[in-house]
Amino acid sequence: MTADVMDQTTGAGEEAAAEKIRAMRERINEIDQTIIDLWLERSGLSQEVGKTRMASGGTRLVLAREREIIEHFRNALGPDGTQVALLLLRSGRGPL
Repeated sequence: MTADVMDQTTGAGEEAAAEKIRAMRERINEIDQTIIDLWLERSGLSQEVGKTRMASGGTRLVLAREREIIEHFRNALGPDGTQVALLLLRSGRGPL
């Protein structure tokens, strides 16, 4: 492959770069699947926590806990962490 013949699946102009990109994308795909699996596990656990809490006469939500989670993600990931945390929380309890 030469610079004037670009690999259509990677956008690379050289075969060595295309191979490197394919390898990195394979690892990205593995990481994505792990994130999805953990997301689903976390969501299920969060739903169970809510059901257990409500069945015992507790509240539907514990806002202090939600704030703690949001702050943790914000500290770890910066401003985007807030959005990640909000999405995680929503998947575990549903929309308010």
